[in-house]
Amino acid sequence: MPTKASRARRWLDKGLAVVYQNDLNVFAVQLVNQPSGQQTQDIAIGIDPGKMFSGMAVQSGNATLWTGHLVLPYKTIRNRMDTRRMMRSRSVGFAERTRRSRRINRKVPFLQRAHRQKRFSNRVGKKVPPSIRANRQLENRVARELCLLYPVNAIVYEVVKARGNKGFSPVMVGQYWAISQLEKIAPVAQKQGWETALKREAYLTS
Repeated sequence: MPTKASRARRWLDKGLAVVYQNDLNVFAVQLVNQPSGQQTQDIAIGIDPGKMFSGMAVQSGNATLWTGHLVLPYKTIRNRMDTRRMMRSRSVGFAERTRRSRRINRKVPFLQRAHRQKRFSNRVGKKVPPSIRANRQLENRVARELCLLYPVNAIVYEVVKARGNKGFSPVMVGQYWAISQLEKIAPVAQKQGWETALKREAYLTS
């Protein structure tokens, strides 16, 4: 649990604690002996997922313990996948691929087209695109690291829903897969975007 900086320094000077190294570069100490008490506060991790950036925070009933602004690898993965696709087309032969596609009459219904039917369905597993998968995996790794620093009881995840003519949202794709992965760490509570917006407005006006 969080403690005063002066108390942590006394623990280190007396040899009662050691510095706990972590990937988030958060200064933390670990007691050498058993603590005098086992009582902890209720602590939750909040995740606001995005396409290029995601916000994360660790919150207790009294204070905000940690905040993070994640720079997601979406664009980097997209560029790498485009490069791989280009190199693969060169090796297979672009002319051969276009020749196969020209034989298909796309005006005819799919089941009546004169081409070889698929041998298997590559959409059975409902795979998440690599760029979006990398985004959600980064959030998962940070959440696991935070659980090593704080006694996390729950994770609050903001669910995105695009309605009407707002079009395709990359944030929507794979978000339920991300929730299923986070549930392996701690219980996950889903919150709608309008719920968090009302909370922000209430805090700003108060």
